[in-house]
Order: sequence, then C-alpha cells, then structure tokens
Amino acid sequence: MDHKTPAPVIESAHRDHPLPFDDVTDFHNADRGFIAALSPCVIKAADGRVVWDNDAYAFLGGPAPTSVHPSLWRQSTLAAKQGLYEVVPGIYQVRGFDLSNVTFVEGDTGIIVIDPLVCTETAAAALALYRAHRGGERRVVAVIYTHSHVDHFGGVLGVTSQQDVDSGAVAVLAPEGFIEHAVQENVYAGPAMTRRATYMYGTLLPRGPLGQVGCGLGQAPSTGEVAIIVPTINIRRTGEKHTVDGVEIEFQMAPGTEAPAEMHFYFPQFRALCMAENATHNLHNLLTLRGALVRDPHAWAGYLTEAIDTFADRTDVVFASHHWPTWGRESIVEFLSLQRDLYAYLHDQTLRLLNQGHTGVEIAEMFRMPPALERAWHARGYYGSVSHNVKAVYQRYMGWFDGNPGRLWPHPPEALAPRYVDAMGGIDRVVELARAAFDAGDFRWAATLLDHAVFTDERHDGARALYADTLEQLAYGAENATWRNFFMSGATELRDGNFGTATTATSLSMVNQLTPEQIFDSLAIRVNGPRGWDLDVTLDVSFADLATNYRLALRNGVLVYLKAPAAPATATVTVKLDSKFRLITVAMGDFASPGLEIAGDQRALQAFLGVLDQPDPSFSIVTP
Repeated sequence: MDHKTPAPVIESAHRDHPLPFDDVTDFHNADRGFIAALSPCVIKAADGRVVWDNDAYAFLGGPAPTSVHPSLWRQSTLAAKQGLYEVVPGIYQVRGFDLSNVTFVEGDTGIIVIDPLVCTETAAAALALYRAHRGGERRVVAVIYTHSHVDHFGGVLGVTSQQDVDSGAVAVLAPEGFIEHAVQENVYAGPAMTRRATYMYGTLLPRGPLGQVGCGLGQAPSTGEVAIIVPTINIRRTGEKHTVDGVEIEFQMAPGTEAPAEMHFYFPQFRALCMAENATHNLHNLLTLRGALVRDPHAWAGYLTEAIDTFADRTDVVFASHHWPTWGRESIVEFLSLQRDLYAYLHDQTLRLLNQGHTGVEIAEMFRMPPALERAWHARGYYGSVSHNVKAVYQRYMGWFDGNPGRLWPHPPEALAPRYVDAMGGIDRVVELARAAFDAGDFRWAATLLDHAVFTDERHDGARALYADTLEQLAYGAENATWRNFFMSGATELRDGNFGTATTATSLSMVNQLTPEQIFDSLAIRVNGPRGWDLDVTLDVSFADLATNYRLALRNGVLVYLKAPAAPATATVTVKLDSKFRLITVAMGDFASPGLEIAGDQRALQAFLGVLDQPDPSFSIVTP
C-alpha cells in the first residue's frame, strides 16, 4: 500500500517548545537496578495459548521510523524494557510482563506483593523470576491492591490462593470500596468497555512500526486468566498504619483520582513511597477512551500535594504501578509537583475558559500547557491527552450538551450521514472531496467526510479504503498511543472486518465475588424494557448458602428487588450448591443445573428470562 507522508503531530500541533531528546535520565532510571530478564519473554497459558509476548516489541529502539511519532517511539522503547529490578534493597519490581508492574517487598519471613498484574499466568511468571534471583524459600504473606482496575488485581491467583487467604496465611489489603468499584467497572459496563479497550490498547493489532507500538502506560494488557480475591483488610483513612511481616506501612487515601478506590502508601524502613497510578511517566486519563466515570483532577492534584507534604522529606525513592521509579528528594519533589500541576492546570484552566462561554471542543483546540509541563517527558500525553482530558473536565461539570440549541437534538450518525452526503452531492463526490483533503494532508477533515460516507454506505469500496488510509495517517502522526491504537484499529476493521473483543472482563472469579444485589443489578441492566412492558412477574429467590431470601418484581420493564419477601410470589427459585453463582446459570437458561429447585409457576420464570438481552461483545464502532 502507498503510505503518504505522516500527518502533522496531532497532540503537539500548536506547541512551540522542542522536546529534550538529549535528556537520557529516563533511560538511566529505567535501567537502574536491573537484575535479570526473562528470555524468551513469552508467557503461555496451561493450554499453550500465548497470553503475553514482550519479545514482539524487539523492533523498538534506535531512531524513530516515519510511521511513529518520535516522542511515542521513545516512550514505547522505555516501557518495553522487561525484567527484575531492585528499587532499593528489599523492594523489587518486575516490569514489562504486562500492562502494569508487580512489586515485591521483603519482610521478616516472606514477601508482600503489590498489584499482581492482569492475569494469573503473567503474575506467576513474575513471581518465579523474583524467586529465581532472590531465593525461592520466601512465601507470599500479603497482597496489596493499590486500586480497583483489573491490571492491579487480576493476576492474584498467580501469587496466592483463595485457600491461603481463607486460612489467614495471606492478608489482602485494599482501599475501602475496592470490591464495589472493581465489580461495577468489570461487570456492569464490562462488555462495552472491553470492546472499546480492544481499540484503545490495540490488543489485536500486529506489533511493529506500522501497527501497535504500545499504549503509553505500558505495552498492552495480557490475555490470560483474570481472577479476584476479596480483601481481608480494608484501608479506610489517611494515616492508617499496618505492620505486615515486620514491615510498617503508612497509608494515604486517594479516592476519586485515577480510580474510584485508590491509595498511596509509604514504607518507613525503606524510605520508599508507592504512588499507585496517580504519578506515572505520562499524562494520564481523566476520561479513558475505553469508557469510565470522569475522574476528578482537582482531587487528584490535591492528593499529590498532600503526598508531597506528608512524605517527601522522608522519601528516597518514589515508585508506581507503571513505568520506572524516581530517586532522590529533589527529583521526587520536582516529579510529584509537576504531576500535581499537570492535573490542576487542566482542571482550573478548563473551568476558566468554560466560564467565558467556550465549549469543550473549543477549549481543547485552544488549550496550551505551561512551558515547564510541555518540556517534562513525564507530563506528555502518551496515554491521556490534553485534548480529550479537557473535554472530560468540561463533561464533568457541564455534561454532554454545549448549550447551543442547534446541537441539542441532532440526528444520530446513521441518519445524519446520508443527509450530509446528499447535501454535498452524493457519496462519490464526498469521497472525491475526502481524497483532496487527504492529498493536502488535512486528515482530520478527510476522516470527518469519510465517516459520513461510510455511515451512508458501509460497503462503498472507495470510501472504506480511503477512510482506512486516512485513519492510518492520523495514527502515524499521533504522539498519544491510545489515539494511535484507535486510529489503527479502525483502519484494520475497515479493511479486514470486525475483529471483536480481545478479552472478557467478567471472569468466573469476578462473578463469584458479586453480592446478590450486584447480581440482580446486572440482570436489571439486561432487561429489554419494551419487551417487558406488559409483564407483571414476581419471583422469590433463596440462596441456601447465604440463608437469605429476595423478592424480585418485574413491572413496566423495570426489575426491582427487596430482601425478606412476605406475600406469595408467582414462582420460587431456590439456589443451592455453589450458591449465588447458580443464579447466573439460570439467567442463561440452564434449568437443569444441579442444585436448582423451582417451585410455583415456572412459566413466570421463563417469561422473566425471555426479556433478558445478551451483551454484544463485537458491536460495530467504525461502521454503522
């Protein structure tokens, strides 16, 4: 295929400050403390399926090709470094085995594991590498989850077991609200988030200079077994202290920042501070492109200020759940201060401009960061971007509507597109205009035109081909890795068809941790309202293992539930054996499931199940 000259730098089009490519401090810090790498760095599941392949990034290094923004190439080269590293004597990290880092802290007799990666297989491989070089006799005595995102707990079964936690041999520490938020994000909106995450991380794209080069925060999520173990110790307040295997830990709560439930913590004997995911070597997301709640940059900045004031004077190293550490008090204060200023500036200046009447899209185009933040490598928009973070701040305060009544009730894309196409003289004329924009290097306008063309006729070969080429050029010019992956994923699906979702967020382990109320909530959001308008059904559900009873009522397409029903219902379902999880099998239509007893009018249960929709893990994104 004929690749045109790459697009202008999307994220840096208005920036006047040259980047300090001669500053190699990050490379020294990323290599500091290196002990050993895994060779080959290819990790497989029990069935032989590859769940992680860091060797696929061996192409990185050296000068950047024209198909990758040089700043992103630098970041990906750093993030692809893998192996076991000493942070300080007694604290070790395995990096480059997943999207995130796992950290091992040595106690009197065993090890404390911080954030056991995305999946069982990568976490187990990281623990094995640590033990091979630090002694295999140390057992895991505790696991700490810094926050409620899956890349910080999903691999827990690779470092411990439910049996060891239940016996008290292993403690699991997490911020208050951890389970609630982990479940909400991975179950309630899980199918939609994971489909979009496949675009965001470029999980199914080929690795290479013309494909996926990373995602800024790391390289990509692994694709193995995801699990969860419920915390045994919930951290509730800043200043709370716990001693685990002789290691004192002082906690700082940071809810509503990068995750709804998140915390930082300090190890006095190591003079080491863990900042979870609130201070990493990039600008993070205030609204991740995969979808999530909008994060609070004002609170984020405030917790970073508190961390500086509370810990900086007694800290020799700051490490996080992504990227590499920062050593030395002066460097630590500068790093944390600039990270703080990054989120505070985004928040304050967006509000200043929206109060002058500018919309989110307008603010994103006019927004400029201070020179000090422009020049700081760790403030660059590799994962989050200034553009979509500004829009997120606007959305947090003002919502989706920009106040212009002409934009209050627009047609949806499939209705809007043919109207635009007709107004411009038909689809062939639109493609002609897009070709002229493409040849002129105006890829943003070409993409807008071709979006309308494809949503008018998704089978128009000329429109699809040119749209794919256009998105590819936008990808080549993107400093932001997640933008690059979105553009490349769209181009790939236009050429090769829908590639679906790389993983599922709703694992058996995750579902087993749902409360009955959360199970009912997950069923309620699957009710096809119009199909249930005329149904009036009540069900009693008894969980034998929990000794609890619930009354479910479906009326007007709405499912509500209460504990301890009183009056008779039209059907009764008793769930035994493996408990509340059995309700999920029933919801899938399995009436022959062992341990299931149904009394009363079974037709009522079948009618209820008949109005439940199944999520679509392969819904269209770049086409209608």
